[in-house]
Amino acid sequence: MRLSELTHPNQLHGLSTAELEDVACQIRERHLQVVSTSGGHLGPGLGVVELTIALYQTLDLDHDRVVWDVGHQAYPHKLLTGRFSRFDTLRQQNGVAGYLKRTESPFDHFGAGHASTSISAALGMALARDQRGENFKCVAVIGDGALTGGMALEAINHAGHLPNTPLLVVLNDNDMSISPPVGALSSYLNKIRHSPPLQFLTDSVEESVKNLPFMGGELPAELKSIKGSMRRLAVPKLGAVFEELGFTYMGPVDGHDIAEMKRSFEAAHRLGSPVLVHVLTTKGKGYPYAEADQVGYHAQSAFDLTTGKSIPSNSPKPPSYSKVFGQTLVKICQDDPLVVGITAAMATGTGLDLLQKAVPKQYVDVGIAEQHAVTLAAGMACEGLKPVVAIYSTFLQRAYDQVIHDVGIQNLPVTFVLDRAGIVGADGPTHQGQYDISYLRAVPNFTVMAPKDEAELQKMLVTSLEHPGPCALRIPRGSGAGVPLIEEGWESLKIGRGEILIEGDDLLIVAYGSMVQPAVQTSKLLGEFGINSTVINARFLRPLDQALINPLARRIGKVVTMEEGALAGGFGSAVIESLVDQDIHVRTLRIGIPDKLVDHASPQQSKDSLGLTPSQMREKIIEFFQYNTNIVSNTSNQPLNTKL
Repeated sequence: MRLSELTHPNQLHGLSTAELEDVACQIRERHLQVVSTSGGHLGPGLGVVELTIALYQTLDLDHDRVVWDVGHQAYPHKLLTGRFSRFDTLRQQNGVAGYLKRTESPFDHFGAGHASTSISAALGMALARDQRGENFKCVAVIGDGALTGGMALEAINHAGHLPNTPLLVVLNDNDMSISPPVGALSSYLNKIRHSPPLQFLTDSVEESVKNLPFMGGELPAELKSIKGSMRRLAVPKLGAVFEELGFTYMGPVDGHDIAEMKRSFEAAHRLGSPVLVHVLTTKGKGYPYAEADQVGYHAQSAFDLTTGKSIPSNSPKPPSYSKVFGQTLVKICQDDPLVVGITAAMATGTGLDLLQKAVPKQYVDVGIAEQHAVTLAAGMACEGLKPVVAIYSTFLQRAYDQVIHDVGIQNLPVTFVLDRAGIVGADGPTHQGQYDISYLRAVPNFTVMAPKDEAELQKMLVTSLEHPGPCALRIPRGSGAGVPLIEEGWESLKIGRGEILIEGDDLLIVAYGSMVQPAVQTSKLLGEFGINSTVINARFLRPLDQALINPLARRIGKVVTMEEGALAGGFGSAVIESLVDQDIHVRTLRIGIPDKLVDHASPQQSKDSLGLTPSQMREKIIEFFQYNTNIVSNTSNQPLNTKL
């Protein structure tokens, strides 16, 4: 079977183990070739190649349902479901998505970009199946740390109370979860325990005892206890936990032995109840560099397959916002033992890996558990610590109740640094950080800000830690603006104060965060048509600098707001509300992300499609305010602060 000829996973049915192992080799080859060229998630998919093949040997995906947790484990799934020929478009505009997407393939039964959702979704499908009187299998594949998420545990708790609801949970244990040893005895005990004869014998004995006249149809508590004790002798300690929660536990199983996994999955399907099959895999399997560095090769930009090293950029870039944040926090923590950095399993992505190495006692990783991270920080703040919670904008959404209930309402001094705010590119709709401006505006007691460059980020971090209440600051993905950094002695900013960068009488542009630089560029382009703008770096969303913005809006009479976030309830809405509240009624153009999902593409491609480039924004402004562009004059716009 050539992988390139595979259009349906059912074509694998009936192949020998040797033939399936050959398909596994082809998957790894294609996986490595594409990711080394275009970038993407590497280690997770390499680790589940055999698991995917073995599972699909026992399923018919035209009818049965499979929910992959997170989705970055599912590259082999994509290659087995007819996307081989287009796989080299992975994570590119109009190409194959990096995560599961229901609109991309009928075999993507549930979309997934955030962790810990699979068991809930698969259980929901199973309950719907039973309600409708249908008959198909429901499987959740969870792992790569996702079992630490509270939602997964909530779903396990629920499923365990439904003994007559067939559901298979596959725990992909690649050292991100507890790993009991694999051995012949464990395999033998599971084989015996779940064999049809033993199941029949157990059920028969129990039924016979219950039918004795003096039993009254119930099994005595003492016998139930003995039965449970005997059952626990046959499973590892981890298995006993799942058994107590109502699941039948099977495993651990070698996650790279197709035949053994196939037998386990077939046995699990026969039980007709909630079953957890514990599969041990090696993250990055088949690529030595990824096996040796499972964190570093979780996801990669383009790299050299021979050496495993990233392909360097053609031109040097300024340090990323994440790195500047991490370096600054390290210095702050070294001077102040009360400051603590908290991450939810994203140390490298947020820059907190630098803190972990430099000041490990002031670093906390809670795993994929954003809700816990926020309330943990609230508890720390109650006792005098200064927690800094670094979470991607898209992931903080998962802890919104905790942000309001545990931090905002109690007015606790917790600092949130929202990385990947705004357009993030190739990860697509599940990862765009476009909603945090809107969802943080309404939280009580919060101060919300965004820097125009990496030097202002340093000042805002100090400002947050000195402020007695909760603060949030958003930073974009990627490199900074390249301005000189302040090495020490950072000065805090005055809360709620913006700054004027350029003065002009024809138009007022109020920009927030990552849109300040494009606003300055747009102003210069407008100047080519003799349109002179005042440009404000708002700095603060909450509190908004009304004392600066509103008088200028009243005098100039034309206002443009710019933000890299959703327009619905966003920064522009905050400015308009402020103007209306003071009875200032002027024409206002809001520029930002409209009410639409932003699909996977490069950040620049996304901004082009959304009309967020300086030249596009100039055209929007000219059209909206109906400026006469026939007269061209030299711009008189002069920056007041040339170090933007």
